[in-house]
Amino acid sequence: MNDYFAKLNKASSSKLVIKMKQYAMIQKVPIMQDEGLLYLKQLIHFTEATRILEIGTAIGYSSIQIAEMDSSIHVDTIEREENIYHVALENVKQAKCESQIRIFVADALEIDLNLLEKQYDLIFIDAAKAQYIKFFERFEGLLRPHGLIVSDNLLFHGLVTTTEKIESRNLRALISKIKEYNEWLSKNKKYQTTFLSIGDGIAVSEKC
Repeated sequence: MNDYFAKLNKASSSKLVIKMKQYAMIQKVPIMQDEGLLYLKQLIHFTEATRILEIGTAIGYSSIQIAEMDSSIHVDTIEREENIYHVALENVKQAKCESQIRIFVADALEIDLNLLEKQYDLIFIDAAKAQYIKFFERFEGLLRPHGLIVSDNLLFHGLVTTTEKIESRNLRALISKIKEYNEWLSKNKKYQTTFLSIGDGIAVSEKC
């Protein structure tokens, strides 16, 4: 984010948020960039979304700040890694958002969908990038008509658009998967998708 705009934007700077940022940096846990999170919160505000499903909890950084927007907002969020799930639980407790946030420790591709709400206003995908198409297809049935699916990290630190040779074979494969997802989204006629160079690259897909 431009430093000038970063100072003007009212990003959360609570002690807990600062603590979570520091933890994420030290432990190398990926969290949403400020610019992307601010945009996501705007979408939630403008669309008056109150039922949100997040794929990829990590330390609870995004879900906590979303829940803090309004007491009417409820977030269901899924985390695969049990160790980081416990970190997220503690952060939610410190934020006093236990009544608004439910964290499920499970593989998002295997979780029993009956545990979740029958319908969500917005689904946020921010988990294993290679599985984005599978995540989208598995959970889109829980999205209300004209609801939004927001996908993060679609530029993957600029590597998706780089012309330089990527040495790592695994990284090349991951970048290829992200490009495949982007193309798949752009051709999906059930959704109107807009791609934005915000944060690390975001797609907003509205269900037709």
